[in-house]
Amino acid sequence: MELALNLDPRARKPLYRQVADEIRHAILAGRLRSGTRLPPSRTLATALGVSRVVVTSAYEELVAEGYLEARRGSGTYVAQDLPAVSSLAPSPAHSVNRALAASGHPEVPVIDFAPGRPAVERLHPAAWRRMWRAVARQLPPPGYGDPAGDPELRASLADYLGRARGVGCTAEDVLITSGTVEALDLLARAVLRPGDRVAFEEPGYPAARRALLARGLLLEPVPVDEDGLCTDRLPNRAALVYVTPSHQYPLGGRLPIGRRVALLKWAEAAGALVIEDDYDSEFRFDGPPLPALAGLDGLRRVVYLGTFSKVLLPGLRVGYLVAPRELRDRILAMKDPSEVHTPWPVQRALAALVASGDFERHIRRMRRHYGELRAELRRALSPVEPLARLRGLEAGLHAFLELSPGLNPARVAEAAAARGVLVRTLEPYFLGVPTRSGVLLGYGGLSPEDVQRGARILAEVIQEQGGVLCTLRSVSFR
Repeated sequence: MELALNLDPRARKPLYRQVADEIRHAILAGRLRSGTRLPPSRTLATALGVSRVVVTSAYEELVAEGYLEARRGSGTYVAQDLPAVSSLAPSPAHSVNRALAASGHPEVPVIDFAPGRPAVERLHPAAWRRMWRAVARQLPPPGYGDPAGDPELRASLADYLGRARGVGCTAEDVLITSGTVEALDLLARAVLRPGDRVAFEEPGYPAARRALLARGLLLEPVPVDEDGLCTDRLPNRAALVYVTPSHQYPLGGRLPIGRRVALLKWAEAAGALVIEDDYDSEFRFDGPPLPALAGLDGLRRVVYLGTFSKVLLPGLRVGYLVAPRELRDRILAMKDPSEVHTPWPVQRALAALVASGDFERHIRRMRRHYGELRAELRRALSPVEPLARLRGLEAGLHAFLELSPGLNPARVAEAAAARGVLVRTLEPYFLGVPTRSGVLLGYGGLSPEDVQRGARILAEVIQEQGGVLCTLRSVSFR
C-alpha cells in the first residue's frame, strides 16, 4: 500500500518522530484502520527518501505505544481493538482547523493557548485497552456503591500517593469526588459556616474561588510572587487557606520548603485548615518535586486534593481528596447517598490503571512530551525577552508571560487573536485590582508545531505593540 506522509527535513523535530506522529494521527483520524498492513520499512523509506533507520525507529516507537503490531514473518500492522479515543484525539491540524470565534476572522486558523488542556491523543492505546478490559471481567456491585468511592481505586491511590508524593495514607483516608470544585464544596459544607474567613491566593484559581464564595465565605486575598504564596502576608486569623504549592495557578511558582514549613506553622497557630490543591505536581521539569504539604504535616491540618483531569483527560470528571481521619467522616456525611456519584466502571478502570503501573508510565511519557513543548515555547519567545518574560516553567502545562510596563495585555491578546492565536489575560484571576500584567500560555494540548508557530506570532505582536520600548536597553519587572 502507499502511505502519504508530510515530512519537513528542515524542522527541528527528528524525521523518525515526524513519521511516527503522521502515522499516529492517521490511525486516530480513522484513515488507517485496525488490521491494515503498513509498507515494509525499506519500501516506505525509499518512497519518503529517508534512511530505513528513520522508518524502523518510527515503527518501533508506535509498536511500543500500542498503535502498531509487529507480526513475525508477516509485517507491521495497525493494532487490533484500538481504544475508542479517536473521537477525543485531534488530527494533525487539530488547533488550526477550527473556526476563529473570538477575532471575527473565521478564515484565520486558530492556535488556542488554553490552560489546563492535556494531550489526550497521546494516551497509550494498550494501557487504555487494559484498564477497560479489567472492568469487563467483573460484575458491578449492587446499588450505587460506596459513597466514599470504589475501594480498589482508593487503595490504589493511597499506594500511589505514598510512593509519588510522600503522603502516608490508607484507602480509608481517600474520598473520590468529581473534581476539585466538588471537593471544595464538600469541605465548605462540612467544616465552615457562612461568614468564615478563607485565605486565598491572589491571583488564584477562579473556579475554586467561585465555589467558596457560593457558600457565603469571605475571601482574604494573599499575594503571590515567583515562589508562590507569600506566607508572611497571611492574615492573623482564618478558618482555612487554599494553596497550589506545586505549580501556583496561574503564575506557576513553586512553594519552597521554607514557606511550606512556615505555612504549616501558621495553620497550627491560627487553628486553620490548609487545602493543598496539588495542581500539576506530576509534571516537573527542573529538579525533583518537593514533598507534599500533606506529607510534611502527617495529615493533621492539611486536606490534599488531586485530579485525573490534567494527567489523563478532563472528560473523566474524577478527583479525590485525602483528609485527616476526624474530618473525613464529616466530609463523607455531606455526600448524599441519593446523589449521582462517579460511575463505578470509570472508578474501577482507573483503579486498574493505577495499580498496574501504567498510570506512572503514562506520567513519565507525558513529562517528556510536555518538556519538549516547553522548550519550543521558550525558544520561540526568546526574541522578546526584553519586553516579556516567561515565568512558571518549572512544571505543568502552562506558563505565565509577564509583559513589561507599557504593554497592554488586552491589546496584545486582541492583536494576537486577529492573527489566529488565542491567549488569556491575567485579570480574571484576581479578586481585587490586578497587580501583575501578562497572559497565560497553556501548551499541553497543542502540537510542537502549533506551539512554535503560535509563540512566533505572539512574539511578533509583542514586538509591534512594544514600539519604542524595543529601543530601551532594559525593562524593569516586578
